Amino acid sequence: MSESRKVGRFCATVLSCLQETRGNVAITFAVAAFPIILAAGAAVDYSAANRSKAVLDSIADAAALSVTNNAAMSMTAATAQTSAVTFFNAQAAALKRGTVGTVTAKVTDANNIRTAVVSYTAAVPTSVSAIAGIQNINISGSSSATSAVPTYIDFYLLLDNTPSMGVGATPADVAKMVANTPDQCAFACHQLDVAPNDYYSLAKSLGVTTRIDVVRSATQQLMDTAASTQTVTGQFRAAIYTFGSSATNANLTRIFSLSSSLSSAKTAAANIDLMTVPYQNYASDTDTNFDKIFPAINNDIATPGDGTTSGSPQKVLFFVSDGVADAANISCTKATTPGQDPQTGTTYTRCQEPLTVSLCTALKNRGIQIAVLYTTYLALPTNAWYMSWIDPFNAGPYGPSPNSEIAQNMQACASPGFYFEVSPTDGISQAMTALFTKVVQSARLTK
Repeated sequence: MSESRKVGRFCATVLSCLQETRGNVAITFAVAAFPIILAAGAAVDYSAANRSKAVLDSIADAAALSVTNNAAMSMTAATAQTSAVTFFNAQAAALKRGTVGTVTAKVTDANNIRTAVVSYTAAVPTSVSAIAGIQNINISGSSSATSAVPTYIDFYLLLDNTPSMGVGATPADVAKMVANTPDQCAFACHQLDVAPNDYYSLAKSLGVTTRIDVVRSATQQLMDTAASTQTVTGQFRAAIYTFGSSATNANLTRIFSLSSSLSSAKTAAANIDLMTVPYQNYASDTDTNFDKIFPAINNDIATPGDGTTSGSPQKVLFFVSDGVADAANISCTKATTPGQDPQTGTTYTRCQEPLTVSLCTALKNRGIQIAVLYTTYLALPTNAWYMSWIDPFNAGPYGPSPNSEIAQNMQACASPGFYFEVSPTDGISQAMTALFTKVVQSARLTK
């Protein structure tokens, strides 16, 4: 029943009482009727006002939520404030009883949390209370909502694809290569002068999975993980680099330019493959030049931001490698060996050593975070060169692999908490996903 009908019925009852002529009823009731009518009318008016307030409160709730949901998190706080007010006014236009006065919204992004508070005032016209000069009942309300603010991050994947990443991915893969090569070689070297009869093709025919095969697959899966993890479109961007497709031009090579299209990055990652060499012992196998690669990618990464907006993303270098440099004519902290190219006769001063940590420090000093996935450099006891030149800093006085100098330097390269070592029995894909998740969670906590 409407408020006007309720008031009409009440007034009819009062009039019937006023027509009563017995005793003092009419006089007494006449005196009492006015405040009773006002009280009853006020109750009806306030009931109507409360219903209007309930409607406006629900609209304020919706307005606050409209700027804290996932779709709205790409807005700046200022834009979100305007959007919340516009949303409220649009919905309140259909209010059946009452006139909206002021509407305000305050949206703040702090400590990785967005808080939205929407407040309003309104006036609801009265019916019976107007007799007493009360034309409107003023109402007001507010609603608040909170949500996590997305952290924008650019990931630069630097993937070591040099010949040493052609080693078998598991001990079983290593054993199969050793058993099927005359020199008991565990590496699937991609040697072009004898292809398709090189060890790379042999590994394919034997069904041997190499480290680079796993890295390729893991990178593709990582793009799926990033796409499903982001809370707003464009929150994560990715770029993919290798050390070069050929040893004859071993330089930082961009497989995929920085982009928010993670599906395109996944497609491009299919091109990650082992570096080719023109012939055996080309350039004395000096194909892993960290001293050249790290400065090059440092130049390719723009100044990092705080991650609060898409225009100011954090920058993370995601480095995957077995951690051993093998380069010619560089400053070397370990023993160097003479080398000579068998075809050109060019001589080299060959350096094989763990990653130089200062290369990483140069990036970190710019505010670039480094996540390191160390693919454990496997012990190869059947390989004489490995036992002479690599084993001394892969085991020797430093103990087993987790404490080797290679592992120590790779861990020192990483930003605090962003280091993961994956052994031959571990899953590289799972390790990359775990490291990615840790980076994202840390960014949310520290932004």
